[in-house]
Amino acid sequence: MPLLDARGVASLLREYAQRTALRGGNPYRAKAYSRAADSLAALAVPLDVLVAEDRLTEIPGVGDAIADIITKLHRTGSHPSLEKLRKEIPEGVLEMLAVPGLRPEKVLRLYKDLGIASLAELEAAANDDRIKKAKGLGAALQTKILQNLAIAKSGEGRLHLHRAAALLADAKDSIRKSRPELKRVTIAGDFRRGCELVADLAIVAEAPEAAKAPKPSPADGLQFLLTDRKHFGATLLFATGSTAHIEQLQALAAEKGMRLEADGLHKGRTLVAGEEEDIYRAIGLRFIDPELREGRGEVELALQGKLPKLVTDNDLRGIIHCHTDASDGTETLETMAKATRQRGFEYFGVADHSKSAHYAGGLSVEEIAQQHKEAERLNKRFGKDFRILKGIESDILADGSLDYPDDVLERFDFVVASIHGRFKLDRKAQTQRLLRAIANPHTTIIGHMTGRQLQRRPGYEIDVEKVLRACAKHDVIVEINAHPWRLDLDWRWHQAALEFGCMLSINPDAHSIPELDHMRWGVVMARKGGVPADRVLNAMTLADITRYLRQKRRSLARAA
Repeated sequence: MPLLDARGVASLLREYAQRTALRGGNPYRAKAYSRAADSLAALAVPLDVLVAEDRLTEIPGVGDAIADIITKLHRTGSHPSLEKLRKEIPEGVLEMLAVPGLRPEKVLRLYKDLGIASLAELEAAANDDRIKKAKGLGAALQTKILQNLAIAKSGEGRLHLHRAAALLADAKDSIRKSRPELKRVTIAGDFRRGCELVADLAIVAEAPEAAKAPKPSPADGLQFLLTDRKHFGATLLFATGSTAHIEQLQALAAEKGMRLEADGLHKGRTLVAGEEEDIYRAIGLRFIDPELREGRGEVELALQGKLPKLVTDNDLRGIIHCHTDASDGTETLETMAKATRQRGFEYFGVADHSKSAHYAGGLSVEEIAQQHKEAERLNKRFGKDFRILKGIESDILADGSLDYPDDVLERFDFVVASIHGRFKLDRKAQTQRLLRAIANPHTTIIGHMTGRQLQRRPGYEIDVEKVLRACAKHDVIVEINAHPWRLDLDWRWHQAALEFGCMLSINPDAHSIPELDHMRWGVVMARKGGVPADRVLNAMTLADITRYLRQKRRSLARAA
């Protein structure tokens, strides 16, 4: 039989991972197979080359044991262990593992106890109330399944932004090592557009002889497109998308008597432009940043000369909303502050959990006093160029109140008010809960406004527009939570927030030093939402944000 390519092997390895998870035992083994499958799907070098040259362990996540499995799958299209596992569980059962919150042991019970053997059967059983009646399963699981089935269907085959970034970075490195003659190796697809979930892994490169380039495959996995210098920009433009954006550009080109195709902008038989910037200019537009290319009015803004100057990583001057080992973080206040300073920032805004967050070691009033004393000691040592801002992530209780009295809240430089429980309140009650928290004069920032976790759980039901209008009215900052599982507030609401008059803050919600670097994903989301730097709180200098927060506290004192 013909040798199986990287995508085929990745598919089988992913099945191996799922069946291993259902078997039970060491959960890390299944996760290791899954990570290796992702890396294979984004492989930029032909798998047969790596196998022949004994280089499989160069693939991220592939050690000697997994390399042996990959080799056998590549050469035979199967593996004895996989065939053994296939006899235990029908293929359709694997579909259920895509439902967020449905762990392998529950999937196995659904199959063995209720005979459910596919996603369609699972949905039917949940709708027929069969799951809640089963011992060891129950009503709560049935509700979760019904809520998360839509997530399973919509997120199929899509990767979180940070995971896609790692795979694409590895692919670029592999291409550069194996094809040193290539130039301008550039990531495209929906990752370049800053989509929060990535479906299209694509890379474009300039080759000396584009005629020898293979045609891109429409199959899942990495699409590697080669082109020549003259056509590089057009190839990148089309590989980036979106379809709606490209169609709007094509319509505008047609109005001007030109034709925009994947190999460039043409007038008759003449190639008018081949570079991205030149294509936009030739049809009368300013260059449109990739993050904006969704067909949501960006072409009209470009025609009117009203495209925003988007915030960049370099615009950010400080990091706000981080946790330490005083609550559920892994590092001390001093360590987190020093790591922030080493990254070139001017301030670190600690915001550990408040007393109601027992699950996260929320701070008592006494512990707050200890942390503030430590922050003041460190600030004296840091001097004038860096400062720890004393904050708290205060739980919004079910009635909308914050979980400290006013005399405690007024001690902080800032307060991030967030919902961490009672997600199932109805839309009206949940909205009123947020509105009361926003009206609290001590609230500085509303944290992760909708509570969503991508591909894990939907956000709670709220009237986002009403909440944003209230934030603007009460001068409360809207958080863009940069954790790649959250990315909340959704970028599709950023323009509304700006139009209503809101300021935004790009916050990592970091619980460790590596998570400080989540800031980059928040910047990507802000750019996708069309946010300029002058509407971002932590684009303020240390002097400006200190003045801003001081004025807010003075206004609070006058009102009291």
